[in-house]
Order: sequence, then C-alpha cells, then structure tokens
Amino acid sequence: MSTPFRATLATDGHQAEALQGDAEALRFLRELIAQGDHWFSALLQAIALWRSPEEEYGGRHFRYLVGGEAFDWLLLAERLCEELGDLAPQADREALLFFGQFPIDVSPWEFQRLIGRSKFRAYLNYWYGVLVEEALLLAVEERLAKERHAVGYASAVVDGDPVYLWVYGAGLQELVQEFRCDHDLPPGDAFTLAEQREFTYWCFKYRLQHRDPAKVASDTRLGLERLQRLRYQRRLGGPAPADLFRD
Repeated sequence: MSTPFRATLATDGHQAEALQGDAEALRFLRELIAQGDHWFSALLQAIALWRSPEEEYGGRHFRYLVGGEAFDWLLLAERLCEELGDLAPQADREALLFFGQFPIDVSPWEFQRLIGRSKFRAYLNYWYGVLVEEALLLAVEERLAKERHAVGYASAVVDGDPVYLWVYGAGLQELVQEFRCDHDLPPGDAFTLAEQREFTYWCFKYRLQHRDPAKVASDTRLGLERLQRLRYQRRLGGPAPADLFRD
C-alpha cells in the first residue's frame, strides 16, 4: 500500500510521523528479504512506504521530492541500498544507480504497482519535469550549435542564454534571478545538485505557464525523442512512463 510523502516537515509532529514511517519501511525491507524476496523487489515495496521527502543521512542531504511534486526514486533507491550492504551485489547496485538497469525483470506496470500510485504519479512529474526537460535543453543546444556551424562560425559552442531564450523566451540569468527570488535563495553563481534539479523543475513549470501550448507540446516531444536516444546510447534501463501507454 502506497503512503504519500509529507510535503512539509514544518512541525515536530509531522517530522515524527515521517520518521516513524521511514523506520517501518526499513523494517519491511529487511523482513521481505529475510522471507526470500529479491532485494530489488523488496526495495521497491519499501519505497512505497517511505514518508520523508528529504533527510540528512551519512553526512549527505537527500532531497527525494523536487519542487514538492517530483519524485527522484533512484535517489531514494541509493539511500535504501546503503541499508542492504552485501545483500545487494555491488555490480547490481552500480548498474541500477548509475544506469537505471534493473537486476531482475520488472515491467512498467509492475514497477507502478510496487512503488504505489502516489509515488508513481510523483515519478511522472520527475520524468517530464526534470529528465525530459534536461534532454530538451540538450537537444536545443545541439540544434543551435549545428545551425551555428552551418553558417560558418569557427566555434559551434552555444552558451546558456540562446538555449534558454529558445525554450523559455527568457535568458538564463533572468530565470535564475526569478527562481532565487521565488525560493528565497541568496544571490550566487552556482547551484548545488539539489538546487539545480529544483531549478530545472521550476523552468519546466515556467515553460508550461508562459509558452504557447503548441510550442510546449512540440518542445516536449523534442525532449522525449532526445531522452530516448540518450537511453539507447547509454543503455539506460529503468521504467519509461511512455511504456505504460503503449497499445
């Protein structure tokens, strides 16, 4: 049974409830493996029970829920793998965490069932709002570089501003400034990895709100196509949400 994330840990009561749910998920993970379940199947079911959207663990800050809506399930899988030790072979763990390759056959429908509907819906937000958005920016950068090379520029390198102007109708620094203002972040030139994902998801929502619907649809298709090529080139596994909607 899926348990939704707590969107906020603003009160001690919510935090205690989330931590209790996380402890239950870890106990369930160990119990399933002790009963003979494969570690990966047990891990996915533990993900369904997990409650905290972020936490400090092992000297790191893990933010599993980007923008309060988008679930980075592989980051939580990395965290849970730390609990497994030798129960999860190192080669299988690395293939999962670095390439999204499953150690056993799990269909997209089975993946959705194991992590639960609420987690899967949040994963869809991450898929489209972070992964596809990153692929869209890469595709546009490549397109603009190709056009630049075709007209005879010595360098085909394209910096961030033309790419962001093409996709969002606003320059990178303008978007960064607005994002920092929206999130009460201090001025600065660099993002942490977590902040970069937050920014990407924020840009995705900005695109939906400020660009023409026809361009939004066209650009999303461009990002999906580029992500599909990336997955093929890098032999990335894991669930592609589009697989769930094929005939």
